[in-house]
Amino acid sequence: MRGNSAMTRNQLIRPATIADVPDIHRLVNTFARRNLMLPRVINDIYERVYEFIVLRTGRGRSARLVGCVALHPTWTGRPGDVMGEVRSLAVERSVQGRGYGRTLVSKAHETARALGISKLFALTYVPDFFVKLGYRIVPRESLPHKVWTECINCPFFMTCKETPVVCDLE
Repeated sequence: MRGNSAMTRNQLIRPATIADVPDIHRLVNTFARRNLMLPRVINDIYERVYEFIVLRTGRGRSARLVGCVALHPTWTGRPGDVMGEVRSLAVERSVQGRGYGRTLVSKAHETARALGISKLFALTYVPDFFVKLGYRIVPRESLPHKVWTECINCPFFMTCKETPVVCDLE
């Protein structure tokens, strides 16, 4: 993912850097405070900055981070079998509806393919968005148990309202 950026119409999509972490933290937790996604602590974002893709609009000093997504590889427990989790997808409310979310997910797909990951999943409060992008809703039990090793520590584990979706990239 490093060094792989694209610029179109005053927007830059690229791998996140350490300098992006405070903006990623702010954006993700803005949505988390409204119960639209899970919160992320800043040290976790610093430690996993390599998983994030960011979208900035504007140029130079006026450029601002308006979207992010993370691609988290998850080993299923079977040799050579890795799924990618699309997580922390957020687009600033003031620029929603411009295709930035779709662009970020598309970039995550491109990154997954480059890594050799052919199946993605997401746990989402907005399954319709992902269905429009080729994902399908699946039963929670169909995801590998390894996926739930992080979920067990979530404060919402017992009352989880996220919907699991999967996408085959092949």
